[in-house]
Amino acid sequence: MTRAFLIAGAELRLLMRSRLAVIGLISLLLLSATAAVSSASHMGGERATRAAHQIETDALFEAQPDRHPHRMVHYGTYVYRPVSALAAFDPGVDPFTGTTLYLEGHRQNSATFGAVRESSSLMRFGQLTPAFVLQTLVPLLLVFIGFSMVSRERENGALRQLRTHGARGHEIMLGKGLALSLVAFTALVPALVALAWIAFSAPTEAAAAVVIGAGFALYLLVWVTLIIAVSALMGSSRASLVTIVAAWAFIAVMAPRGAAELAARTVPLPTRAETDLRLAAELRQMGDSHNPDDPFFRAFRERLLAEHGVARVEDLPFNYRGALSTEGEALTSGLFDRYFEETASVQRAQAAIVNQAAILSPALAARRLSMAGTGSDLETHLRFLQQSEAYRFDLIQRLNVMHRDMLTFDDDSARSRNADAERRTRVSAGNWAAAPDFVFIPTTAAERRAAMIPALLMLMAWLAFGLVLCAVAARRLERSEQ
Repeated sequence: MTRAFLIAGAELRLLMRSRLAVIGLISLLLLSATAAVSSASHMGGERATRAAHQIETDALFEAQPDRHPHRMVHYGTYVYRPVSALAAFDPGVDPFTGTTLYLEGHRQNSATFGAVRESSSLMRFGQLTPAFVLQTLVPLLLVFIGFSMVSRERENGALRQLRTHGARGHEIMLGKGLALSLVAFTALVPALVALAWIAFSAPTEAAAAVVIGAGFALYLLVWVTLIIAVSALMGSSRASLVTIVAAWAFIAVMAPRGAAELAARTVPLPTRAETDLRLAAELRQMGDSHNPDDPFFRAFRERLLAEHGVARVEDLPFNYRGALSTEGEALTSGLFDRYFEETASVQRAQAAIVNQAAILSPALAARRLSMAGTGSDLETHLRFLQQSEAYRFDLIQRLNVMHRDMLTFDDDSARSRNADAERRTRVSAGNWAAAPDFVFIPTTAAERRAAMIPALLMLMAWLAFGLVLCAVAARRLERSEQ
């Protein structure tokens, strides 16, 4: 162990004398710090903007004058997906999925105003965030610093001298690994500071921040073991560099994008236009509540008349038009829920394929861990859509119930031709303020920690693989230098 520390110290002194290594590390630290500050500023602005828009939208809805309830059904409202505190570390799917939903009766709209769709195509290549720097750029720095740590010693004859002085193969590997690990953890510092600041600002996120930090430490250790093992196994520094750069290109760039493309082709997701066409066809088959001769709603009318023992809808103890709107909304919402579950199941299947590809790329495991921990993954987006739809249905049905119970059928039927009837069908504006505001309930900290466990286990498996490679390389060093 003492020899390993001596070897690590000698390697670090050599790195300190290397302008390339020092400049590269300083540049990466500055880039990482810039990423942390800029991402925190951007996501903080997003959080404040969405919260302000939500307050303004709620106020506009409540400020509407006395109106017919069905006019408010079509006036609708907007809801905005909140930004989690840890999204400054990794915004996850937020730039791609849309953040704003328009809620109205009879329709289920898509989320809009995703950052990628609303800005230049450069956004598609990844935002400068702490997570992106750690997943992609820090490993590249480690590659260029560590590719020759062992192979260089073989080429200049120093490896034989080390063996002559009694250094064992595993001590050489451990010493080199300790030196490169120190570089890796130095590069990790800005991200850890950012996580610590978030945890301090939002104490409920502290546990998730700790797990994210530990996960990325594991991820960088994976790279350390792979780089040192390849450097020891290759016959020359040139071969080592080519091999490790190719591995980085596959792990950090090709595998993530290839996995996403494979998922899209294996489990294709219908376009919004295709879904809307299918939905419209099923809505036509379901019936038209505005057509008095529609078979389904004619049967609904007859059932209501029989239940209340009357012969005409005018004699029902409530407004039949409001009851019709309530029944129609319940039917269409059930159909919307079924289509949502179908779409969500396809997206979850695609995500499962990408997650399984972490067997080939630890970068995918690190990305899964950071998105789950920060609450910016697919499940959080689906949760927002689901809660928004539940809120939409509850709001529209509240308005439909007002339509049913607070207006008479005669006034409702005559309002388009009788000014007095039209005035009597206006419901007091105080009813709009009585409707509850939308409040998004995110996943709990415990749920997010549970979602991170598979990614942590995959990173541990990769680390075990890297250690096995290092052990093989250590034995080979001892045999080759005997």
